[in-house]
Formats: sequence, structure tokens, C-alpha cells
Amino acid sequence: MKTDLFISYAWTSEAHREWVRLLASHLDLIGYTVKIDEGVDYGSSLNGFMQDIIETAHVLLIVDENYVERVNNKPDSGVGIENKWIREAYISKPPTWLSVVFVQNTERKLPDWLNKHNPKGFDFNSNSDKNEFPGSIQVDAIWRWIEGLPADRKHAIPLSVYHQRTARLERVDIFNDPTHYANPALNGSELFRFKDHVHYTVGNGDYQFKIVFSGCSENSVYLYREGGLKAVGLITVPDFDPLTVDSFLTPGRFVSLIIGQKAVLLNSKGVLCVIKIDEVQQEVNSKVYIPAHVKFSYEILEGY
Repeated sequence: MKTDLFISYAWTSEAHREWVRLLASHLDLIGYTVKIDEGVDYGSSLNGFMQDIIETAHVLLIVDENYVERVNNKPDSGVGIENKWIREAYISKPPTWLSVVFVQNTERKLPDWLNKHNPKGFDFNSNSDKNEFPGSIQVDAIWRWIEGLPADRKHAIPLSVYHQRTARLERVDIFNDPTHYANPALNGSELFRFKDHVHYTVGNGDYQFKIVFSGCSENSVYLYREGGLKAVGLITVPDFDPLTVDSFLTPGRFVSLIIGQKAVLLNSKGVLCVIKIDEVQQEVNSKVYIPAHVKFSYEILEGY
């Protein structure tokens, strides 16, 4: 996978290193493939790390005062070697290929070799006395640089809007995912918004049942012989023997159950499941919307 951004920085302190990693994680969250110092072999040549830099879409230098000192006066240091390779690659790159972040560098000092190029810079210096700290505005500016967008945000759509849209799409995908309407356990209790999906699946393997409901009245639902079921039946007595519960099965397409009633289901493997209606809610289409749903408990009869 092609790297969108290579970040070069000096290990000035643990706090500085953590800050750089946090910045990288923000850019990763936006959706970029970011390469940073892990796995860097400073003994490599054009066939190694140098080749990675040449093929990277953009390079971002995190320039604190220690970074400048190391590049200018310690050419054998990590950032000294990186800058040698970056400088050589920069000759054949457009000016927008490289940018810098100024942090703990209020005078906006640059490595000597870069001064004449005057690259675009992002000011991440903080001033605690004035309660001024870099944040989303600066990260957004970096995003605009990577995408080649103008600094003028006249036609900009905030990233927060894109995140809201993504969240909407993800929520709908979750609703459409059949696994959202399934419980592999052999017994349990579920609340099912039956207008959201065609069926609710309980159990697994030979012990699987796809249960189809629809609304009937304010305290009842229809339970259908669909979704691969062979038969359904209303259990008409309060106490029943699991050995003979199949006697309640009927050839009909559906049964109607009120709250508190039980039904027996037969799947294509000959396994039985007993369900009980615990709650029925009709759709309330008003200022406070309540979707139609049924709450049911179930037990799949393993040994019968």
C-alpha cells in the first residue's frame, strides 16, 4: 500500500515523541497511510528507506529546535540521515511534496538546507500563558495541504460533517447486517424491531430458527411459518410436557399470540423451540417516535 505521508521528527523527549504519535494517529483516523520512525533502517540505501521516501506522496517534518540542531550539526543522527535522503528526493519533487510543522519553535527555525525553499509551514506552537494550544484547526490545515486544497475555506465542508455522514451510513449498515438480528445461544430474551429486518435468528447449526413476526394488535403479534420453519403452533395450556409439545404444531401459515402466550416452532432439522411473548409495542408515529417491536424469550429444546 502506498504511503500517503512520511513523518520525520527528532526524539527530543518522550513527551514530544508521544505528541508526534498522537498527531500521526489523528491523520490515520482521517484515513491516511502514515509512515513514521518504526522499522527505519538507517543503514539502508536507495533500495530501502530512501526508496520509500521517493514513493511517498507527502513528507512532513516536525521541526522543533532540537530537530534543527540535529539536522544542521549532527548529520549522522537519525534525522540527519533522513534529511540527507529527503533533500536528494526533494530536487525532483514539486514544492507541495514537503511541508513542516513548527512546534516548540516560536522563531520558526528551519534546517539550513531548507531555508531557501521556504516550504509551507503549520504553526503548532502553544502559549499556555494565553491559553493558546494547537488543535483541530491545524490538523484540518494539514489535511487541506495533503489534498491540495486552497487555504481559503470558502467552499469547505467541515470534516465533522463527513464524520456525521459516515456515522449515518455505518448505523444503516449495522441495521442491514443480518448478524445484528441474531443470537446463537440456545435460550435467551430478545427485543426485535420487526419492521427493521425480515426475521430474527436464534440458535445455531441444526438448532437454528429464523423467527418472523408482524404486528397484529396493541397486545398481540403474528408469528409466521416462514424463514425455513416447517411448522408453528400456539401452546394452549399453561403447563406442557416437552416430550409432547409438538402436538400443538399446526399446518397453518401463522399463529396469533398475545402477551404472555407461548408458541412452539419446528425447524427443518426436526428441532423444537418454545417462545413466549413478553412485550408488544405498536408503532407510535408522533413527536416521540417509538418503533413497532416485540420482546420475546425462547428456549431451544436440545434433547427432544
